[in-house]
Amino acid sequence: MTLVGVLDHAAVIVFALTGALTASRAQLDIVGFGFLAVLTGVGGGTLRDVLLDRTIFWIATPSYLGLCILSAVIVFFTAHLLESRVRALYWLDAAALASAVAAGVGVAMAAGMSWPIVLVMGMATGTFGGLMRDVVANEVPLVLKQGEIYATATLAGAGVAVLSVAFVAQSVALMLAAATVFALRAGSIALDWRLPVYRAQAPRDPL
Repeated sequence: MTLVGVLDHAAVIVFALTGALTASRAQLDIVGFGFLAVLTGVGGGTLRDVLLDRTIFWIATPSYLGLCILSAVIVFFTAHLLESRVRALYWLDAAALASAVAAGVGVAMAAGMSWPIVLVMGMATGTFGGLMRDVVANEVPLVLKQGEIYATATLAGAGVAVLSVAFVAQSVALMLAAATVFALRAGSIALDWRLPVYRAQAPRDPL
């Protein structure tokens, strides 16, 4: 299996776990767990493949769906053991985001895309599954939370890959991208790193 394949599998499995954790917080049944796990696990990669006009990865390899369902079943029977499901979701999401961004970048590079498209594919692969998970679960999407370093982390990771691939092997560039994404998300989660947000101000009185 190629590095991109490993990253894709890792992203699908861990994103599926976050989807199932979200289902546990919403107290859904086992079918709901499976639905959210699949939606989250394959959402970003599906968008990437549609935009790049590739055979959608889980249609070409249906075992991805099985991994999502297995993740959902595991969480269904073990989620109650976690001290904080929100905290676990955040850290798992960070790991999945790192893998997914690197996978999206790798697929786009292999397809010969220009650097702006590589950036977009990295971001789309990383963010879309989690975005759909949160919207379906009626939660504020992580990517849109006030000041949260999320989309910024995906852009930074994809940018590191685009810049570093000129100097190192593509596999190394992808690992650097994943490390960048995870480091930024970890800082946001553990150290409360935040981006400045817009603050509305009253308009000036006309002179």
